[in-house]
Amino acid sequence: MRWPRIIFLTLILLIVGGFLNYTLPDRQVVRIVDTETRRVDFSNFNRMFYGAGDSGGPTRTDSREIWFIQSIDANGRTRVFRNEDTGLFGWPPYLKTRSQDLQTEAADLASTEANPRWVVVTHYGWRSNWLSVYPNAVAIREVDSPDVSLFPWLNIIILGVIALILFALWRLWERFEARVIDPVVDGIAVRWAKMRDWFAGRS
Repeated sequence: MRWPRIIFLTLILLIVGGFLNYTLPDRQVVRIVDTETRRVDFSNFNRMFYGAGDSGGPTRTDSREIWFIQSIDANGRTRVFRNEDTGLFGWPPYLKTRSQDLQTEAADLASTEANPRWVVVTHYGWRSNWLSVYPNAVAIREVDSPDVSLFPWLNIIILGVIALILFALWRLWERFEARVIDPVVDGIAVRWAKMRDWFAGRS
């Protein structure tokens, strides 16, 4: 029974780790080169990685126009972000409702290689060429150089809160197990032992 438990726990850790990796904010230092609006056709595989659409409009459509921010990092690698609202009740709970303002800020911060302007793009999500999905930008701020130090304080705080909640739940379960489950199991074991003795004629 050891290996099934290890496999099950490994799968749970992979699912939770993937969920946190997708949802928690990440930051990239890039140079914005262009912004555009593009019509995106959704498939059954990539639909879940996009927002639910504008409030008041259809929540499930085969395609719609989405803003994109095209950028290049200090190493010359392309970084493309989508720019969608998460809404007040969407997931992840970034409460982002200013995608149009963010697109304007991104267009204003666009620069050339000869005269670069470096910005920190805060985003969540993954980039997959195969699925045609892009991380969603939630904030942009200008920095002096691409060598700026970015320490993930928010992620550490969020993970710390999650760890405290899990520890509290584990302690509650231990107490519940000691006060409720263990006495019931012990009582069943005692009754079973008495029943075996009765059938064996030892009582």
